[in-house]
Amino acid sequence: QVQLVESGGGLVQPGGSLRLSCTASGFIFSYYLMSWYRQAPGKKRELVAEISKLGFTNYVDSVKGRFTISRDNARDTVYLQMNSLKPEDTAVYYCKGQRGTDEDYWGQGTQVTVSS
Repeated sequence: QVQLVESGGGLVQPGGSLRLSCTASGFIFSYYLMSWYRQAPGKKRELVAEISKLGFTNYVDSVKGRFTISRDNARDTVYLQMNSLKPEDTAVYYCKGQRGTDEDYWGQGTQVTVSS
């Protein structure tokens, strides 16, 4: 059974940091492109960052220089280190594993709230 389980969300003040984790099971993690998406209330889900199976990364412009995606294939886990958080980063964050064009898996999401 495929599972992606996110953790690490919470409430943080502007300028603070959080590290999200997503641990996978049920598929060969190292074969998959791993991504973090987010969805704020009333908005469409958007790609935040992705990391290829070889470790190449890509970020949405709004988080460049603040967020870092990484993966540990030995632990079947992908991380999102979020620094200098802003209120506009408030959203539910989801992790996704993708291989090819028609095989993808999603986690259940973790809430990140940036507020003073």
